[in-house]
Amino acid sequence: MSVTEPMPAAVAAPVLAGARIGVITFPGTLDDRDASRAVRLAGAEAVSLWHADESLQDVDAVVLPGGFSYGDYLRAGAISRFAPAMAAVVDAANGGMPVLGICNGFQVLTEAHLLPGSMVKNDHLHFVCREQSLVVENARTAWTNEFRRGQQITIPLKNQDGQFVADERTLDELEGEGRVVFRYDGWNPNGSRRDIAGITNDRGNVVGLMPHPEHAVEAGFGPASAEGPRAGVDGLTFFTSVLSSLVHA
Repeated sequence: MSVTEPMPAAVAAPVLAGARIGVITFPGTLDDRDASRAVRLAGAEAVSLWHADESLQDVDAVVLPGGFSYGDYLRAGAISRFAPAMAAVVDAANGGMPVLGICNGFQVLTEAHLLPGSMVKNDHLHFVCREQSLVVENARTAWTNEFRRGQQITIPLKNQDGQFVADERTLDELEGEGRVVFRYDGWNPNGSRRDIAGITNDRGNVVGLMPHPEHAVEAGFGPASAEGPRAGVDGLTFFTSVLSSLVHA
């Protein structure tokens, strides 16, 4: 069977098993093991990377997971941006490697100028943790190509510095270029401009979002869905999407 043909989920993982996805751990990272598990459930090899590493160990893609890197001192993601591993990530991303920043990872991507805008305190100044409905606005990125544009998904959200801000010109550019990837649906939990929950770069290989797809990858441990309590697995599609993009690349 050609890998370009539709394949049953049961055989997708072995075909893509050669992919290696790095997950970077910074001091204060919380969700690196969850992200690694999501990578494995999607059918790839999870490669643990340390913030002080200068090499990405020949991985095919990188995930910057959530947490409070370096304690969020100065501001969220500000110190992590200067970690040796991030120099390698910036070079790789500029060369086209898929990079996903989740929550604190999204904050790091903005600090590294791989994505525009900035993340500041939630407008209500409280930590928020909830199952969040999102609308998929861009299903053409390396991390979203197995979604449908306009699809509604549910992903857990937990943050205190989750308000995405940017000047009006930048926001207009993101909108006009189709680089808004996700919007909050039903309720904006942190005051993000224009309900933006996630964005991409102009090439579509770098994606950042505040909700946590790695917490919605396994039935019985995810958010509620039409299939029942804790049955939601919408987050797994992020990781199968990047495998599809690697195959087609």
